[in-house]
Formats: sequence, structure tokens, C-alpha cells
Amino acid sequence: MEGPPVSYPTPARPRRHPRVVRTVTVGTTVLAAALLLAALLLPNQLDGLGPKAFLRLPAEGIVLAAVLLVLPGRARRVAAVAAGAGLGVLTLVKCLDMGFYSVLQRPFDLVLDWILLDDAADYVRDSFGRTSQVLAVAGAVLLVVAVLALSTLAMVRLADRMAERRPPAGGTTLVLAVVWVTCAVFGLRVGGAPVASTLDAQLVHERLHAVRAGLRDARVFRKEAAVDAFAKTPPDRLLTGLRGKDVLITFVESYGRTAIEDPAMAPQVGAVLKEGGASLGAAGFEARSGWLRSPVIGAGSWMCHATLLSGLWIDNQQRYRNLVSGDRMTLAKYFRKTGAWSTVGVVPGVRTAWPEAGFFGLDRSYDSTHLGYHGPYFSWTPVPDQFTLQSFERLEYRKRNRRPIMAEIILASSHQPWAPLPRMIDWKGLGDGSVFGRIEKEGKDPAEVWKDNERVRAEYRTSIEYSLHSLFGFMRRYAGKDTVLVFLGDHQPRPEVVAGSPRRDVPITIVAHDPKVLDRVAGWGWTPGLKPAGDAPIWAMNEFRDRFLTAFGPRA
Repeated sequence: MEGPPVSYPTPARPRRHPRVVRTVTVGTTVLAAALLLAALLLPNQLDGLGPKAFLRLPAEGIVLAAVLLVLPGRARRVAAVAAGAGLGVLTLVKCLDMGFYSVLQRPFDLVLDWILLDDAADYVRDSFGRTSQVLAVAGAVLLVVAVLALSTLAMVRLADRMAERRPPAGGTTLVLAVVWVTCAVFGLRVGGAPVASTLDAQLVHERLHAVRAGLRDARVFRKEAAVDAFAKTPPDRLLTGLRGKDVLITFVESYGRTAIEDPAMAPQVGAVLKEGGASLGAAGFEARSGWLRSPVIGAGSWMCHATLLSGLWIDNQQRYRNLVSGDRMTLAKYFRKTGAWSTVGVVPGVRTAWPEAGFFGLDRSYDSTHLGYHGPYFSWTPVPDQFTLQSFERLEYRKRNRRPIMAEIILASSHQPWAPLPRMIDWKGLGDGSVFGRIEKEGKDPAEVWKDNERVRAEYRTSIEYSLHSLFGFMRRYAGKDTVLVFLGDHQPRPEVVAGSPRRDVPITIVAHDPKVLDRVAGWGWTPGLKPAGDAPIWAMNEFRDRFLTAFGPRA
């Protein structure tokens, strides 16, 4: 009688190319480890990139390896996926930091800065064209997907290999831990940085603190905005020292301390200021100049405008949104409250509806589509400064039988990327602006300019010279004896221009024909002329509103 059939194990099929398989296995494991190590040691500033940055030992990697070694199979795989994705997110945050440090000299704010990414895309489109914008956005999306996928796959691969070879993996982890502790105890450093690194742990701690601060900032800002020393001042006691005057508050884009004091720029810009001072002096005008500390650097002009006019420190987009959705009294609102002035805004950088005009207290505002300009854009800048100022004169300033004007005027020709640039032409020949077509075609290509920092600095300086020439030319040609001009920079230019300087100072100048106006600010300690001295007072930009209202009120 036959028994049950006996089954024999099927012999394993011999691998045809065991050496190739082993090489691929080892190679992918080494590549995964190298990728994860690079992600852990990647700095968050471009200045830190270099071979020395990766000659360190990350504590986070050692701890992570130890955790993966002690976890059982399924838990290990889940932990590896979570850790890989988390490391990918952290790597992307570092990349965002690099971009923000290179433009704004600060890290990316995880709570407040997301809206600025959309502004960055618009800037690329306006400066370099729609194709460049599409390519930049597509590249950013691919980078996000690639970083998250590669970091996750690499972590899973390394976790599996460590589990397969647990004893040697455990011994290696222990040795690395001992080496890290030894380096930390003896303070060993490479290129000025400690070999025993905790870069990512510090970064995560800083970001958690920043997130908490960002969430808390809204409450802090509401308390600050509720305090206004002039809220209950009667209209007839506001701005009494300026009654009957046209007051023009003019922002010059990116006009920072660097333009005046950098050795490569000071002679040329100084010559423009000296020439402007002489010509204005010949017409009977005098000036006083000082410094303001801007809330931002490199970009964010609207926050600077809001800071000066509201008397509140606006250094992030959340504060700006909260400001313009509230009822804070701005400088323009106080002028309007007196009933003695019409308030006007000239904002050539605005190309769509600008509801903020109502918040700032402007009776009328003129954006780039309402200035009568039919010439070309100069990269990001829709309207050259000379045309902007002449349009203001035509639309508002020359009107007969009008009330005095308080105007906020934005000059944008010195906005990055500083190529191509307009140049001064005869005021009588401006027409509808089409004359700038030839000038724009003859201008420099921004892509070529930005290949070299010295070219960038030279074009920046030229743009500031043009904006100042436009402003002084307007004053000589059109300003009357009852005109008071306040002009200032909004912020310092990009880090490529300021050569790494952390200073946020911008010059501010008051120009007036009536000596009684400047007598009101005699106690400020400002420098006579259009150029502030190096030791002239430096105020935070949000202090200006109340100092101005005080100086030109009855208490002065």
C-alpha cells in the first residue's frame, strides 16, 4: 500500500550574476546612506555650502540609526517612512532658507511667509518672462517631489539593510556614538564648525520657537495697534505747522545706506546729491537728512510703506494683513482728518485693484494703468520714475483752485533686477511714454547682468542715480514755494549689493522752501543737505509718524 506522496523542496535557482547583484545592493545602500548624510548636514545658507560643511558627524543620524535597529519589522518600516519624509521636509525648509537668506537675509517663516512664494513667482514672470516663471514653478514642484521621494526611499533602504545585518550595524552605530561624544568633549572643529554636529536639532528647535512666536504675534500686534497717541487729537490741532503746504511723501525703491556709503557707489551717488542740493538751493529750497531703520531688507516695500505711514512695525505679511483690515489711523488719514488736504496715492508698481488705498486714507490713487503711460515695462517696473512724477503733476499738482495735496508717491525704477534701466530725457519730450521704447530695447539683459555681482552693483547704483535725478528734476521744474518734500528709501537692496552688510538703515530727507518748516525739525539733529552724515540719528521707521505729527502740531 502506497504512502502519501513525499514533497521535496525546490532547489533555489542560482543567481546568474551574483557579483553584479551584490555590487548593486552595496552600491544602492552606500548611495542611500550618502544621500541621507548629505541631507542631515546640508546647511540652510548658501554661504555655508562647501566640502567642509559635510565633514561632520550628525547626532541626529546616530540616534535615528539606533532607533531603527531596536524596532521590530513593521514598526521599523513605518518609522523609516516617517523619518525619511520628515528629513525630506526639513531639507526643503533648508532650501527655502537659502532663498530667503539670499534675498531677505533671514530664514523662511513657516507661519507667515507662504504668500511670498506667490509674489516670488510673479516677480520672475515680470522680470524674466512667462516662460521663466513656468520653468521656475515646474522646477520647484519637481524638486519637492524628488526630495520627498528620494529621502523616504533612502531611509527605508538603509533601515532594511541594517536589519539584515544587525550585529555589524549595531557595532558601527556604537562606534559612531563614541566618536561623536569624544569630538563633542574635546571641541574638535573643521572649518570653524564642530565635528559633533546637532545642526538639524537646532534648526527644528528654532522653527518650533518661530512657529509659536508667529502664532502669538497676532495677539501682540492687536495690542500695539490699539495704542495711538493722536487718536483723540481734534482736527484743528493736527498738522498745524503744515497748513497751506503741499506735502509729498516719496519712497525711492531700494534706496539704502549702501548707496550713500559703499566706496564703489558713494562718489557717483554723492555727486548726484551734491548737484541736486545745489540746484534746489538755487531755487530757495533747503533740506535736512537723517536715517531710518527699515523693518525688512532686500524686498517687501509694501511693509515699509505701511510701517512709516501707520507708526507700527510691519515686518511680516501677517502684520500687514491685520493692519489693512483694521482701522488704524495712518499719516494720510490724519492729513485727511484735518479737512485741509486732499490725499493722493501714486503707485505705479500696482497693476490690479488696490483696495488698500481706502485703508491708507487716500481720496484718489493712480496705479500703472491710470498714469497715461504707453511705453514698455523696464523689467519689473511698469512706469519710469520721470514719467510717474510728470503724470502726478499733470493729473493732480497743476490743477487750479485745488486744496493742498498730501501725496504718497512710489518711485519704482530702482526695483531689482536693475536691468534694463530708463534714462533721463527732456521733460517736454515724454509724451505718452512711447519714447522709452527705444531706450528699453537698448538696455541690458537682466540675465546677463545677474551673472556677475559687480555688474549687479553697478546697475543698482545707476538706477538710484536715475530715481534721484527724476525727483530733483521734478522739484526744480514744478515745485512751488509751498511744497514740502519728504523722500526716503524703503529698504536696503539685496545681499549681492550690500555685500553682506546686516545694516537696515535708509536715508530720509525733508526739503522745504519755507524756513519755518525746517525750524520745526531743528531738534531732530538731522544733517543739513540731501545726504545724512554717518553719525546722524537713526530711528526705527515706525517712530517717524508720531515724531512728524508732534513736530508739526501745536505742541511743537
